[in-house]
Amino acid sequence: MHPQLELLLEIQDLRSQRTDMDDGVLGDVESDVFDVRLDEARELLDATVSALELRLDDDVRNRYRSVSSKGPRTVAPVIRGICYGCFMAVATARASVADRNSRVECCEHCGRFLYHVD
Repeated sequence: MHPQLELLLEIQDLRSQRTDMDDGVLGDVESDVFDVRLDEARELLDATVSALELRLDDDVRNRYRSVSSKGPRTVAPVIRGICYGCFMAVATARASVADRNSRVECCEHCGRFLYHVD
């Protein structure tokens, strides 16, 4: 998989964890049992996401910021030729290329970054 795609997936995962913290999905067990201070964990997640964003290429970072401002999912899988961000068909030429995860590509419909699942 392309290194930029790996970074984007890692950022998306960390942002999802941050959202779970904000929504109260995490909290009682983490703080009571594992002695995790949620404020410190939030700060650490934010700092890690910021550091990872700086590792993105300029053009990828700009597109990432644009797409992430519209919703929480910036990277979507393509399964059987369908973008699972917008559920629209991806161009057949893109979906059939053998080395398709070795480059960064975006959905022409929703703008999300794509990775192909076999």
